[in-house]
Amino acid sequence: MDESNQPVSAPRATPGTRAAAFSVHIFTAMGAGIGLLAMLEAVREHWAAMFAWLGLALVVDALDGPIARRFDVVRLQPNWSGEVLDLVVDFVTYVFVPAYAITASGMLLPVMAPLLGAGIVVSGALYFADRRMKTDDNHFRGFPALWNAAAFYLFLLHPRPWLASLMVAVLIILTFVPFNVMHPVRVVRLRGLTFLLMSIGAVLAIFALARDFDVSAPVTVALCAIALYVVASDAAIRIVRSFKP
Repeated sequence: MDESNQPVSAPRATPGTRAAAFSVHIFTAMGAGIGLLAMLEAVREHWAAMFAWLGLALVVDALDGPIARRFDVVRLQPNWSGEVLDLVVDFVTYVFVPAYAITASGMLLPVMAPLLGAGIVVSGALYFADRRMKTDDNHFRGFPALWNAAAFYLFLLHPRPWLASLMVAVLIILTFVPFNVMHPVRVVRLRGLTFLLMSIGAVLAIFALARDFDVSAPVTVALCAIALYVVASDAAIRIVRSFKP
């Protein structure tokens, strides 16, 4: 094709641009290495350190997509699937490591912990393989296997073992229930409010980890309110709209 017909912003396919594009895949794959570091901290029962590594993995996950588009990775490295790589890394950091933490932390009923831990990883694997996991308006369909967030709130709230076990069981079931959960970045509606709340939540979460989850009630309430906004805002808006003539 004539170069004049190529998009101005598209980088030329040179060894340098291909190497830069492949470096984005390496950056994404670093999330798996970060997941291993988080797992090592979990095995030592250094839970705050584990969540700090998982938080860093979240940063990598948030940045790799825009960087990949900037470097035109799909075109320059067609033999490597960034989408598959992203799912592999996400399964480690969103599902597997948190599942171990939830199972091994002693928060669940001992008789239920192995079964619920297995339920987390099995349901998470099935969710990541579901082609319907995202809706046309960029919401997640069902509980989106955010077990890193679920584990964080379990450590924050530290409910009684029977209640924690029930909460985990409910989330496993909700993985397969067709309700919408907001994607905090891609959903356009209320994006400004969402970014503000997510920024506040990130600061509060870092504070909670620095205090090893020993935080005051207002911090806990604020973090729970932000989580409720992400999970239930779409349903609330749909209910309100249903009453309008």
